[in-house]
Formats: sequence, C-alpha cells, structure tokens
Amino acid sequence: MTFRFTVNGEPVEVKANGSRRLLDVLREDLALTGTKEGCGEGECGACSVLIDGDVVDACLVPVSQAQGTTVRTVEALAIDGRLNELQQAFLETGGAQCGICTPGMLMAGEAFLAGGAEPTDENIREAIAGNLCRCTGYTKIIEAIALAAQRRTDA
Repeated sequence: MTFRFTVNGEPVEVKANGSRRLLDVLREDLALTGTKEGCGEGECGACSVLIDGDVVDACLVPVSQAQGTTVRTVEALAIDGRLNELQQAFLETGGAQCGICTPGMLMAGEAFLAGGAEPTDENIREAIAGNLCRCTGYTKIIEAIALAAQRRTDA
C-alpha cells in the first residue's frame, strides 16, 4: 500500500506493508537516522517522534497510522543547519552523553516546550517520563530543558 504523510514539513509517499514500523520507514526508507531504536518495545523512548504534536514511540506505530499526519523527527529541530535552543542547551549542560536517548529526549523536550507548561523540575520530569537515560541521571537533561524554556521566553 501507499501511505502519504508529512515528515519535517515535507510531504512523503511510502510504499510499505501497513504494519511496518514507522521507525523502520523513517530510518530505512526516508534516511532519517536521527531517530534511534533502543528497546523496540516502547519502553525506552529512544525512538520518540512527534505525530501531530504528540510524543509517540515510533517503534510501536505502524506506518498505516501515520497516514495523513504530520511527523517531526529530531532532524527537524535544527534551523538552517544551526542547533535550536533546546539542542544548544543539551550541548551546554552536558545533557547528551552516549547519544542513544538524546533524540527521544529532545523530541519529548520539544513537545513540552511547545505545550507552554511552566518549566519546573516536576513538570519537566513528567514530560520526559517515557524516556529512559542510563548515563546522565536526568539532572542535566532537566537543566537543558529548563534553560531552553528560559531562552525561548527571553527571545
């Protein structure tokens, strides 16, 4: 079957079995390899993308469910080849270490920032609760998201 949806602002058309994972379509068919596979079971959040603004685990989404939607991956965050505020904050605070969870954390953080909630530690922790990190202990990730929120407020 053919599925049509928008990825990072561009319309795409993919011929695939409808039960094929969105993660595999993004990585293999569309060459968007920023989205990582961690567990393949929806437990770690490494493959988090935004579908119509909501954080989802791409390893659990059949491509048929992407039909007609807007998908954003980590590749969409940079603007004209420059890191956005959130990516820059991750870099400055050390929020990214091994890199496996980073794309998913960035997408969860982006959804949180877009939602406009107050950037308290508790709110940020809740926003990234579906994303696991074994390297940072979350403190630097939370600092990065809070820093990005501050910068967006100041801009």
